[in-house]
Amino acid sequence: MKIPTALKHKPVIVCENYENVDGRYAYKTDTKGLSLGLAQWNDRGKVDISAKVWRYTGEKWSRQSEELPLHRVLDLAILISRAKLHFREAYRYEKLYNPENPVIDRVGLQGDAMTVAVCTDNDKINEDIKLFSQVLISDDELISERLRTLSGILKEMGY
Repeated sequence: MKIPTALKHKPVIVCENYENVDGRYAYKTDTKGLSLGLAQWNDRGKVDISAKVWRYTGEKWSRQSEELPLHRVLDLAILISRAKLHFREAYRYEKLYNPENPVIDRVGLQGDAMTVAVCTDNDKINEDIKLFSQVLISDDELISERLRTLSGILKEMGY
């Protein structure tokens, strides 16, 4: 299925077969494509690029399609990686985290640091963190394959 090109987000680089590789949803997902392109929020004279996840309901392109600035996509990759690293050693804590210090890390980025922490405002955090951990374990093959691929590409780029 071809990604629309007449909408506000203007695709430049596309993956139009994402439905075949969408993790455990492969071949049975409404996420049909990914694109990198000119952002829909561009103002005259100012151009940003963004990543977009394209969803199709079977009848029309979904309003639930998401567009993200590239730095946010990378920030999500950093957050996923840091969470995965935390859960490697989380078994050391009775509740899979330290309730007295829920901050996992502060990742230095331009001008400040991204605080990565367990959400203790969630009143069901003790149950939810166990479920989260179980899903990370069951999806380890999918996530690790993508992280290894990303690592290889980053090394090839000199990072």
